[in-house]
Amino acid sequence: MHELSVVFYIIEQVEEVAQQNEVDRVTRVILDLGEVSTVIPSYLTDCWKWARNKHPLLTDCELTIEPIEAVTYCEACRKTYPTIRHGRICPWCGSPRTFLKQGNEFLIREMEVE
Repeated sequence: MHELSVVFYIIEQVEEVAQQNEVDRVTRVILDLGEVSTVIPSYLTDCWKWARNKHPLLTDCELTIEPIEAVTYCEACRKTYPTIRHGRICPWCGSPRTFLKQGNEFLIREMEVE
């Protein structure tokens, strides 16, 4: 489970931004998370709940995960399609010449503070 190391990374980044902005308490962190980012949201949330209270800045801080749909682009027919449903082969033309356009993101989008 690499979600715990992901949580430690989030905490480190949030603490750094909070320090730069002289913030004493963060109440919510909003995270954009792609469907194929390899991070499992429920594991991430569980790890967050355990780790947040070990940092005074984040005591009872909420983690909100906003999912980003995985979308693949086909170079052959120039159409996009849902990656999870169809995989790497284009459902429109059958071509394997595709690439992931979005859906593997992992971005701390926003922090709410007191």
